[in-house]
Amino acid sequence: MQKIPTTVVTGFLGAGKSTLIRNLIENANGRRIALIVNEFGDVGVDGEMLKACGNPSCTEDDIVELANGCICCTVAEDFVPTMEKILARPQRPDCIVIETSGLALPQPLVRAFNWPEIKTQVTVDGVVTLVDAAAVAEGRFAADEDAVEAQRQADENLDHETPLSELFEDQIACADLILISKSDLVSDDALIDVETRIAEDARPAVRVVRTRKGDVAPEIVLGLAAAAEDDQRLSHHEQEHLAAGFSIDLHDHDHDDFESFVVPLGSITSPEAFAGRVRAAMVEHDILRLKGFASVADKAMRLVVQAVGPRVESYFDREWREGEDRTTQLVVIGQAGLNREAIIRMLRAPG
Repeated sequence: MQKIPTTVVTGFLGAGKSTLIRNLIENANGRRIALIVNEFGDVGVDGEMLKACGNPSCTEDDIVELANGCICCTVAEDFVPTMEKILARPQRPDCIVIETSGLALPQPLVRAFNWPEIKTQVTVDGVVTLVDAAAVAEGRFAADEDAVEAQRQADENLDHETPLSELFEDQIACADLILISKSDLVSDDALIDVETRIAEDARPAVRVVRTRKGDVAPEIVLGLAAAAEDDQRLSHHEQEHLAAGFSIDLHDHDHDDFESFVVPLGSITSPEAFAGRVRAAMVEHDILRLKGFASVADKAMRLVVQAVGPRVESYFDREWREGEDRTTQLVVIGQAGLNREAIIRMLRAPG
């Protein structure tokens, strides 16, 4: 029996993973795609967005949401049973696409495909990593040894790279294909600089493709035939431990450096004023990502809200369904220590 190819889509918060997957669905050309969406937080925002795509190939039965934490930490509890259910369907998918949490290490997930229940039926067709061109051009999520050294000299308590830099490095190092998203938001010179930084951590001969708004042909993303589960793709810390002569635990991983919480709100009156409050909260409290749905007074449509750094995007995706709870819920994701009360006060301000 031919193995079902599975594409793992990874990338930092707000890099455009859901946009890419939605584009794949809309251009499936008859392919039956099963989706596994891994949320970091309590509200399945990305899964809801994909279900609302309006494409016949994108049915609710083909979308599975895992909202119990990072997929690479819950392999036995969530990932393996989910894969088994997909494989047990009478009509098996032509391919599987997994959208990881923006905080996930891809390496442990790739290794999970060696579980006996999965390896005989599924293969990792490829790991696709999205990189936010504008964010990296601003130096927010890229590993820069010179900058780290300067920080170390300025602050004697800082003796290692930030978790965000290491995570970015690990997602690049595991990739079979790297997509530079939002390439239209930066200059050509900045894009060249971003590509130079990526090359420092990427494996040899990995393709790098510039994209915008998830507009990339499915033929580029699917069909890589990498069989990634057969490679030993090590994370940043694993490589350091091996180089130092220590053994490594390939299943050790935690997210203590990050936190998320849900902010429930009522209806808002002005999308523009609300976007301003979101932008102010993002900047003042250094929030990594905010996303969710909003109910706008006197509007029958649901408002999708997505924010990364100072950039806030919103659009109406569909009408509220009969009996659906018309409310506003936002997932806030950031590094540990967020001032929740202050953030909630800013988002709940009138308007």
